[in-house]
Amino acid sequence: MGALANQDDEEMAGSDNDDHMDEAEEMALMARRTNAGRRKSVSAEGFDPDADDDDDERVIHPKTDGQRERLSKVIADMLIFSSLDTEQTQQVLDAMFERTVSPGEHVIDEGDDGDNFYVIERGNFDIFINDPVTKVPQHKGAYKGSGAFGELALMYNCPRLATIIATDDGSLWGMDRTTFRRIIVKNAARKRKQYEDFLATVPLLSTLTPEERMKVADAMVTKNYEDGDVILRQGDPADYFYIVIEGEVVIRRRGDDPSNPDNEVVLNTYTNGQYFGELALIQNQPRAASAFAQGQCRCAVLDVQAFERLLGPCKELLMRNIPLYEQQLSEIYQDLNMNSE
Repeated sequence: MGALANQDDEEMAGSDNDDHMDEAEEMALMARRTNAGRRKSVSAEGFDPDADDDDDERVIHPKTDGQRERLSKVIADMLIFSSLDTEQTQQVLDAMFERTVSPGEHVIDEGDDGDNFYVIERGNFDIFINDPVTKVPQHKGAYKGSGAFGELALMYNCPRLATIIATDDGSLWGMDRTTFRRIIVKNAARKRKQYEDFLATVPLLSTLTPEERMKVADAMVTKNYEDGDVILRQGDPADYFYIVIEGEVVIRRRGDDPSNPDNEVVLNTYTNGQYFGELALIQNQPRAASAFAQGQCRCAVLDVQAFERLLGPCKELLMRNIPLYEQQLSEIYQDLNMNSE
């Protein structure tokens, strides 16, 4: 997962092994909550994401220009930072510190109090979770050169849910608990409120429970487009699912006009609350058409991993679009043939 999410089954954001670890992590979190009253955590103070903390002292770790450039590249494509504005991103760059690790070094240990959130710049790391019965560490996956971990203990004031061990020399960027909550958690709460209200109006998501919609809201990212911008291109791999928040999106397909194969035929236009891009994800095929912004528009997007994980309850509704789409293509093709005769 790359998203900061209100999901009890994700201590490790951005791992390629999330699906395999969900059950074990959820059990670990439940056990931690059961025992929460038996120990006092250093991170047990409450946190109000709506509180005005603009006057709080900011954490700054001085960096060379080279370090700052490296860190900027590391966080550039990470979902957890994608909704931050320019000022917030600069605060993140100021607050993060570099930590180098050696093979066998424990970055975090299950059961410890949460102090820092970590982003991987380089190196490989094994993930272990203690068996709830035998207490023997079980290998649950690995990070291979990228990813982030440690956010759940900071968000929910609970002990670490896993042990992360470096398997070779590596480099991490850390962020302290206070800064993480002030910037990342507060921003996530604000974004969630905005998206939850919007997603409640999307008919497709009516089958989801409020909790499921909340998880979708956490995982979504806003993308803005100018008039004529290409949102997705015919033939490209499927990467995102889109819902239109504002403006219009026109869908065009090339190659359906027998008299002019290079000409693009307009298939549809989508407006607020309508979605597109799901067919290629469901069928695991390249994009069958292109999408363009018609005027300025804004879309909420969900990457392919989050789409598969979070929209399972909607899959039956999404599958219904396939025969409708095929019928639409057939009708367009027939019209083009008649017009060319």
